Amino acid sequence: MMTAQDIIHYMESQRNEQQRTILMRFFKTGPGEYGFGDEFLGLKVPQTREVVRSVASDFPLEEVPRLLDSRWHEVRLCGLLILVAKFEKLATKRLENNAEAIATRDDIVTMYLQHAERANNWDLVDLSVHKILGHWLLLPTNLGDRSYKMEVLDGLAASPCLWKQRMSIVCSWKTSQQGDPSWCLRYAEIHLHHPHDLMHKAVGWMLREMGSRVSMDLLREFLRQHAHEMPRTMLRYAIEKMADSERKKWMKNPSHPSPSSNYTDSQRLTVVTDSVTDDG
Repeated sequence: MMTAQDIIHYMESQRNEQQRTILMRFFKTGPGEYGFGDEFLGLKVPQTREVVRSVASDFPLEEVPRLLDSRWHEVRLCGLLILVAKFEKLATKRLENNAEAIATRDDIVTMYLQHAERANNWDLVDLSVHKILGHWLLLPTNLGDRSYKMEVLDGLAASPCLWKQRMSIVCSWKTSQQGDPSWCLRYAEIHLHHPHDLMHKAVGWMLREMGSRVSMDLLREFLRQHAHEMPRTMLRYAIEKMADSERKKWMKNPSHPSPSSNYTDSQRLTVVTDSVTDDG
């Protein structure tokens, strides 16, 4: 059985200086950039996934924080993907309500949240959060009810850490895939005026996925209320799957807000129910 140190030594032995330079530039690690200080070995994602496939089934959960604490981006990704693999194995239909599976899923979520700041670039968030935290939102848990889950995401959204903020919206990728747009709507509104381009892209992307997976009419209603105040990048991402003529309309003349510009939780659930019924 491999230890965290074994994995780190192996991944360090695969170091590629040419690829490292490319990744450092691509992930904006220079002074003043969003990834400043991040360090890379120069491994491609398939190389990291291969390591995960070889160890995930019997890798001790308590060893994962040693990977998440690594200075190396790819080693942290390896740790996050091991958590994803372990969570998904315990989240099958057969194990959804299994007491032991629930307890271990909660342990994984707790570990993920405790080390959230170690997912300190957009790829680390985007490859893990919907498959762990997003899936957890849909499953039984001993940690708390829906209100507790909302408190967890609200805490991420309110954090000064950009990567935690991104987690709060990107985790809705999974909930929208499963037909529940309420999480996407809530955190899209919360981050509507976020100053960072990475969040504009994330919110627009999640709105686009919500529209595609649940209801384009629900996306249009959100746009009727908010398109006039959305950053252009966010709006452009949100409407990508619409017909060209409709995209041009939204970009040229975002609609005025309706009298009530904010969904309450009960309104969200009503819209969700109506939309799923209409589309189904």
